Amino acid sequence: MSRTLLPTPIALHPEADLTTLVEHRTVYSLNAFELNIFETHQQAAQVPLSMGALVLTTMLRGKKVMHLPGRDAFDYLPGESVIVSEQQTMVIDFPEADEQNPTQCLAVAIPADTIRGTVDMLNERYPRVEEHTPWLLDEHAYAHLHNTPELTGTLERIIRVSQEDTAAKDVLAGFTLQELLVRLMQTQARKLIFDNYAQHLTSHRFAHVVQHIKRNLAEPLPIEKLSEMACMSKATFFRLFKREFGLTPVEFIIQERLKEAKRLLRHPLSTVAEVCYRTGFNNPAYFQKLFRKHEGLTPGVYKKQQGALG
Repeated sequence: MSRTLLPTPIALHPEADLTTLVEHRTVYSLNAFELNIFETHQQAAQVPLSMGALVLTTMLRGKKVMHLPGRDAFDYLPGESVIVSEQQTMVIDFPEADEQNPTQCLAVAIPADTIRGTVDMLNERYPRVEEHTPWLLDEHAYAHLHNTPELTGTLERIIRVSQEDTAAKDVLAGFTLQELLVRLMQTQARKLIFDNYAQHLTSHRFAHVVQHIKRNLAEPLPIEKLSEMACMSKATFFRLFKREFGLTPVEFIIQERLKEAKRLLRHPLSTVAEVCYRTGFNNPAYFQKLFRKHEGLTPGVYKKQQGALG
């Protein structure tokens, strides 16, 4: 997984300071939200947890198996988040937790009126590109998310502001929570259109753009052409794309090209140079630089690692 999607783990408690080995809880209560950090240091199963509010949980270390009402159990790993509605009770397994490999997870409990206020403000001042898809925090359809770099960064700011001891702490916390809600809705919008664009080709103008990008990664993808496909000026296209998804069209193209590059590099007969050109980078030095920036290693090292795993 890209290192930009992995949150920074928080220091674990010494064993002598733990009140329990299963879901030891540290709480930071602020006016805007409540931040909970849970640690588990031994295997356990069917542990229920209910927070009494909508909660965004994010894995920092280890592995859980989550059981939520109405869906199959699923593995829950670092770099992922889960939204749990006020009415839901999480039931959690800890199949691998022990003293050397504890789990650590944060849970941000968010008041319902804060969510409503933020959603109403966005729909009034910064509407989404299609009127029939207003801003909405979907608690069910897109509740299990792979973190974006932007969401990860906001979560880390939530942790920092919670641990600060300043007079402006609650003011900063309120602004950071609003940012978190926006990032969550943008992440859900990405999942809706980036992963399921074929279902929205006739109802969302960005779905057609996303399809074109994904099908033509090896070709030039000028913003002028993409904005024409969306029936917008270049400036409006750039602005609304970033508002909707939390990243620019250029950043999305790079993201998709790197994703395809990783897929091609896993093929035993591919070469780094061939993959560079097949994914539209056309400049090996630029490809190397971007790949290292996003993945933390060079394409050659990534290919060797994948070969060893295979």
